[in-house]
Amino acid sequence: MLVDDHEVVRLGLRALIDRHPDMEVVAEASNAAEALTKATAHKPDVVVLDIRLPGASGIDACRDICNSLPETKVIMLTSYAEDEMLFAAIRAGAAGYVLKQAGGQDLIRAIETVARGDSLLDPSITERVFVEVRKAARQMESVAFSKLTEQERRVLALVAEGRTNREIAQLLHLGEGTVRNYVSSILSKLGVSNRAEAAAYAIRHNLKDSVHSGS
Repeated sequence: MLVDDHEVVRLGLRALIDRHPDMEVVAEASNAAEALTKATAHKPDVVVLDIRLPGASGIDACRDICNSLPETKVIMLTSYAEDEMLFAAIRAGAAGYVLKQAGGQDLIRAIETVARGDSLLDPSITERVFVEVRKAARQMESVAFSKLTEQERRVLALVAEGRTNREIAQLLHLGEGTVRNYVSSILSKLGVSNRAEAAAYAIRHNLKDSVHSGS
């Protein structure tokens, strides 16, 4: 199914797709509401959806279609490689994101790719996705230990290494009682009940990176 508010664009896409022996355009729509109605009626394998539509956006249409028809794959088609729109499309459930500047065969390959159940991004914006994912991961790791003081992070790192309170006290030049207080505070702040759970939490959220970066 093709969704674009410009009839000329839809005609061009239909002509391109109809030349492919294994593909057929079963429906067209010019706005988000029409897109959901026709997608529900025709249940297409793939929807090629313009990200900018009048009224509700292509992002909204993508979300509605993906929620209503989980088997249908959506390819977002856009003239602009905008980061914010890209990540909104991915969050909405888009399986592919292709620039309108791409060649006709690139779009055909994109349709074939998502129809197989694979995800696809235009190569020019793939690296941006990885950058954003890495940034989000770092932010989550930082938040995971945001309640701990720097000293508590150091203590937790040593707990995660399996160190005893006595060993931690020696390494950090603290009294054992002070270390016990730190450990108790850490367990409380992280919402875990024992040292093993605290150690597992530290490893899961990459505490070593957080301690080394000083975040």
